[in-house]
Amino acid sequence: MKLLLTSGGVTNPSIHAALVQLLDKPVAQCRALVVPTAQWGHPMCGPASVRGLLAAGHDFRHLSGLGWASLGVLELTALPTIGADRWVPWVREADVLLVDGGDATYLSHWMRESGLAELLPSLPDTVWVGVSAGSMVMTPRIGEYFVEWPSATDDRTLGVVDFSIFPHLDAFPGNTLAHAERWAADIGVPAYAIDEQTAIKVTDGSVEVVSEGHWKKLG
Repeated sequence: MKLLLTSGGVTNPSIHAALVQLLDKPVAQCRALVVPTAQWGHPMCGPASVRGLLAAGHDFRHLSGLGWASLGVLELTALPTIGADRWVPWVREADVLLVDGGDATYLSHWMRESGLAELLPSLPDTVWVGVSAGSMVMTPRIGEYFVEWPSATDDRTLGVVDFSIFPHLDAFPGNTLAHAERWAADIGVPAYAIDEQTAIKVTDGSVEVVSEGHWKKLG
């Protein structure tokens, strides 16, 4: 699987160019599935924010509104009840998974419960575009600072990559570089603090930062 790990989505021409490079064809020719699951695990999210991810005219032009050839919804909490014979073909037919933010531990839980996490290694050509928690879920740990799901047993996530991500750098009062540095001191792996104009592209183990904004490697 090819990864484009962002804080705020495809927010500038450089990140868009990186996305097209990963897709190896224009966005308008690609089939996308949106994964909103992480939103249900965060107390600040709910029906209105999930609707905003999909509804025309809302501010998700940086993810679902990029002009995909087709756009569907993959809700991970439903998958265990319908059988892999139904949903696995949907995933295999998609060019890209658009994985929104929320709580990364909740998303990690449902990726495992649904079977999606187990399927990922068999999808070498599929592109994963993460936003916030949708990016952080691919890391080994997110740090207690970002755990909002009350049922989370710890801050561990999938560990597909070997670094952690501090998103929304300078977007909120609690997401300054000083906060990121304190967070990184306890995370135990290399980490990146990234703002809304930054993405981390991962292909075949190669890591590249794509940015028109501010970021810093920590540790």
